[in-house]
Amino acid sequence: MVIPNIVGAGLIVIGAGLGIGKIGGSAMDAIARQPEASGKIQTAMLIAAALIEGIGFAAIFAS
Repeated sequence: MVIPNIVGAGLIVIGAGLGIGKIGGSAMDAIARQPEASGKIQTAMLIAAALIEGIGFAAIFAS
């Protein structure tokens, strides 16, 4: 049935968006507290965001 798959894909996209938003917000807080570590924080943030995107795409294609 098509409707449950669409609902599942929507929930996946919402979850991935919330996760990436939380990572970005936390990274900005961390950079504000320790500006000298901004390079390391940004690198870790981008890696985590890419992993979340990958899991989101895999879940959408699996549904």
